[in-house]
Amino acid sequence: CSCSCSWRADNLFLVELLRNVFMTQNVKFILNGKDTCVDGPASMPLLFALRGSLDLKGTRLGCGEGHCGACTVTLDGVPVTSCNLPLSAIAGKSVGTVEGILAGDHPLVTALLGHQAGQCGYCLPGILTRASTMIDAGESVDAIRAGLDANLCRCGAHGRIMAAIADVISKRTVS
Repeated sequence: CSCSCSWRADNLFLVELLRNVFMTQNVKFILNGKDTCVDGPASMPLLFALRGSLDLKGTRLGCGEGHCGACTVTLDGVPVTSCNLPLSAIAGKSVGTVEGILAGDHPLVTALLGHQAGQCGYCLPGILTRASTMIDAGESVDAIRAGLDANLCRCGAHGRIMAAIADVISKRTVS
């Protein structure tokens, strides 16, 4: 009996694994303030749905392991990496992308442009997403600098990015 029970448990595990990998499900969530649904395997990374099914190309694929921050989005207002976030984790939640930030005319966008903070621009969507979320939460420049350790920039534009963030925060405290 133990042999068949073990086989059955392994078989159920494989069935569940195959369901998560190959079976599509309809995931409903809020994307940049609008009700959205996307079809895909439960284990498919949110990044693939954003760039593929939803045709939002702003969020970038960097390392694919959640270490570089290029794929940063917000999930219920918290910055997360979307390359390793499965679709099943976003059901019923609110997701924000760089496209939503750009549509909302965040002051950090203007400041980044004014400081010519983008060099190649590959990292900027993730940095903009994380930094704008932290600015909106009232974080200090030092806290944002520490938070941006999760976002890599190979061009070395962090100095100009931080200057833009400092400008936005100084104007916020003056207002």
